[in-house]
Amino acid sequence: MARIEGITIQNYRALRDVTLGKTFEHQDGSPLPSMMAVIGPNGSGKSTLLDAFGFLKDCLADGAEEACERGIRGGFDRLRTKGTKEAIKFELYYRESDEERPISYSLWVDADKAGRPYVEKERLRQRRGKTGKPFSFVNLKKGVGDAWAGELQDSGAGTEKIRVKLEDSRRLAIATYGNLTDHPRIVRFREFLEGWYLSYFVPDLARGMPMAGAQRRLNTRGDNLANYVQFLQKEHPKRFDAVLSEVAKKIPGVEKIGWKKAEDGRLLLQFNDRGYKDPFYATSMSDGTLKYFAYMLMLEDPEPAPLIGIEEPENGLHHQLLGPLAGEMRSRANKTNGPQVLVTTHANYFVDALAPQEVFVLSKGKDGASTVKCAADDQTVVNMVQDGIPLGSLWYSNHLGGGNP
Repeated sequence: MARIEGITIQNYRALRDVTLGKTFEHQDGSPLPSMMAVIGPNGSGKSTLLDAFGFLKDCLADGAEEACERGIRGGFDRLRTKGTKEAIKFELYYRESDEERPISYSLWVDADKAGRPYVEKERLRQRRGKTGKPFSFVNLKKGVGDAWAGELQDSGAGTEKIRVKLEDSRRLAIATYGNLTDHPRIVRFREFLEGWYLSYFVPDLARGMPMAGAQRRLNTRGDNLANYVQFLQKEHPKRFDAVLSEVAKKIPGVEKIGWKKAEDGRLLLQFNDRGYKDPFYATSMSDGTLKYFAYMLMLEDPEPAPLIGIEEPENGLHHQLLGPLAGEMRSRANKTNGPQVLVTTHANYFVDALAPQEVFVLSKGKDGASTVKCAADDQTVVNMVQDGIPLGSLWYSNHLGGGNP
């Protein structure tokens, strides 16, 4: 499973210049872990950080202009850090497998004279060998540049160079060339980015019963939970039944989770609570139970998303569930084919279950710009955790910096 080793975000709201992990331009950092949590007080930039990942995915799907207008982003002028005239810049550094060399993807989004967002710069590159010069599979400025077909060879490019001029500079080159088999590296990166799943789960929406129709992924707000469950049952029937059995063991008060098909083809989940003979349906389950079920189902997916991002999973959950939930997320993330998990949280009980290298602390300075540090970079914190003091407790008492206001 592909893994993100680092990301740099510049001029994106409060994220004027932050780097998490190791990137092509910042080689001194450590690669990001499979499980990571971002903490910090309100307004420190946690939601903005998660939205930055969503912005990259939206740029691929819909282009730069529509991505800027999506949801509450409010357009390019509201996204770009106040006081700067530079482009919004990203560098994503990822590795397709442990045996592959890292690949760097850079994207700059700026506004033209009419104020319309466009792609100023786009580059996908990889080094030849461990220390060789980088080779660009895509390298464009303002929609004009080059793309290379084929695979990178250590002895040279070994590929065909194609001159590129995009008709629409608001679209990404990887969206076009990532659909062509002649460009396998670009295809794999497009599929990686396209496969990300970012969750802002809303239990009330998940209780809905949409029309029958299997859907491969749970959507952002979870209102297609019934369709996602239908897909898992259809494509992985034995695994699906096993997953329901495992998940039932981890939800307090639930003895069994079953299902039946309605006459119109929809799949109805049945939750058997202790002390009740007849099952409840998803429409009658509590917010916390439904949310916990959705998270566990995602993590047990036989073909999980390469990146799962979750904003404040603690909302609606009992505090005693947060430690086990963090442990379940880490367990799945550390599997060979497991997803990489990114969580933003205010819950010290969730953080208690994590290690210093899995926790990143966001703070906002007097200039309004956010900064980030890994808890493992503070040796005092590491020593205190080794002495048995939970990391969440250290955060709650402000030993991490950027803790509770």
